[in-house]
Amino acid sequence: MNYIRFSDTYNEALLIAELQQVLQQDWSLHFNTKDFNGDWRSISLRSATGRNDDIYAQADVAYKNTPALEMMPYVQKILDTWHCEKEAVRLLSLAPGSEIKPHKDMGCGYRDGNFRIHIPIVTNPDVYFTVEDETLHLQAGECWYMDFSQTHSIVNNGNTNRIHLIMDCIRNEWTDRLFAAHGFDLSEEKPSYDAATKARMIEELEKIDTDIARNLIASLKAEN
Repeated sequence: MNYIRFSDTYNEALLIAELQQVLQQDWSLHFNTKDFNGDWRSISLRSATGRNDDIYAQADVAYKNTPALEMMPYVQKILDTWHCEKEAVRLLSLAPGSEIKPHKDMGCGYRDGNFRIHIPIVTNPDVYFTVEDETLHLQAGECWYMDFSQTHSIVNNGNTNRIHLIMDCIRNEWTDRLFAAHGFDLSEEKPSYDAATKARMIEELEKIDTDIARNLIASLKAEN
């Protein structure tokens, strides 16, 4: 199951109203320049340092709310309704004519122990989100999970920015119940590794020092 559209929706007007203040802040160009063409920017609502401009995902750190989140009390309420640990929370803006190229974010699927939630705030009919050759149209206020360990891409062929609220979350029993209620099959779990194997895997991944490697390290360390 590569994606879920959850039954809950959020108030588009409130999200847009809160976004207006944050749009006046500085948004950082996404660091992963090899994966996109055009203009792809982000501002953090939760980050490792508590700064708006810290858009990096890091393992084994305590994430903090940023000043930008203080401008968005309705978004804070949304975060509170998700009864799980939240790591990086960001707003990502993809400008008209921009494209996020097909790629995989290894270790970023629900079975890996962490998952990513997308809530569109501003979008248009010509934004195409493709996951494993299936094209999705995400509407403002909807709430989606997508398995980013699968090949995915985004193109904005419209005339407006596409701005999403994106939450990186840690799986727990509450989220298991939520995903199962939306049809996610939890019966086929990923294979487990013994402690020695995991230690060797972590040692090798630490040498790579990329976001994907850090996600995998976090996933391995989160296993019981």
